[in-house]
Amino acid sequence: MHFKRSAASSSCRGRRLDRRRTVKATKVEQFTEEKLGQAEKTELDTHLENLISRADSTKNWTEKIFKQTEILLQPNPSARIEEFFYEKLDKKVPSRITNGELLGQYMLEAAKDFGSGTPYGSTLITVGDYQRRLGGAEREFLLTSSVNFLTPLRNFLEGDWRTISKEKRLLENRRLDLDICKARLKKAKQAEAKAAAAPDFQETRPRNYVLSASASALLSEEVDKAEHELRVAQTEFDRQAEVTRLLLEGISSTHLNHLRCLHGFAEAQTTYYAQCHQYMQDLQKELNSASASSSTCSGIQKPGAVTMEKLQIPATGTRKAKVLYDYDAHDSSELSLLADEIITVYTVPGMDPDWLVGERDNQKGKVPVTYLELLS
Repeated sequence: MHFKRSAASSSCRGRRLDRRRTVKATKVEQFTEEKLGQAEKTELDTHLENLISRADSTKNWTEKIFKQTEILLQPNPSARIEEFFYEKLDKKVPSRITNGELLGQYMLEAAKDFGSGTPYGSTLITVGDYQRRLGGAEREFLLTSSVNFLTPLRNFLEGDWRTISKEKRLLENRRLDLDICKARLKKAKQAEAKAAAAPDFQETRPRNYVLSASASALLSEEVDKAEHELRVAQTEFDRQAEVTRLLLEGISSTHLNHLRCLHGFAEAQTTYYAQCHQYMQDLQKELNSASASSSTCSGIQKPGAVTMEKLQIPATGTRKAKVLYDYDAHDSSELSLLADEIITVYTVPGMDPDWLVGERDNQKGKVPVTYLELLS
């Protein structure tokens, strides 16, 4: 008895599998004939087509922006792969020291070896400290951008978009089912019409008359069955089209969310680069101050530390220059600068190449070349 039940169960599963294969083969045949222009295809309404196109475009561009942002924030491919596996394993990504922090650490260690009291050692300490600050600002920027920008994009691609893709595939299957039913009904009606139009020369014979009536009834039953299947397929298609439409209309909310994230990303970049700019200005001031103090203490005047009287030497190569950063003069021979102002600059014989003479109205003094953008 148990053997018979098992055999019957296996036979039932086999029939279900055969039906699935038949349905799949029918869909493949319908799809192929549509591509070859040999079968009719139900077109989606214009609004739904536009929603699908907009969603596909959103997915494609979100994917490109996500990947390129990952490269921007982490240029090292190995590090990106490592972070990917940590995320898939749902584990916290270990904190990684930035290149700036590592450089600063090396500089500070080198200063200990060379002696912090030496000019080179003390400068290594100053520059190393600012490199560590720059590295810390970079780490904060990377963390903020990853949480506030990359994560929402990833959530869309791995969450919402997968749901949309699943429903889109289901809608395509429902459409194929609908078109298969339409084709089946069309064939059934054609067969019925052909049978009704064809003359039956054997109709006078009772046996042939019965067979003809039976065939006609079968054809009529086939038409009724095809019409019923078409109504069911149309209902399922309409229901799936509505579900898909509602999901696709949610792309507008996705755009709003990504817009907020984009503003946050731009703000994080602005904060990061402003910090870097401020750190470099402070570093430049400290280096200039340390250099001036060293020259004063040793009683040696820097090649560029000429007095204003010496600046009266005839100028050569007079040009206009745009000031890039604010600069505070350290002594009377230098000229204070304001960012974005335009001044006249030139050189004098024997002057340090890292400095130029700057003039603004009736003011004149030395200015550092690194703070200028020379114009034509």
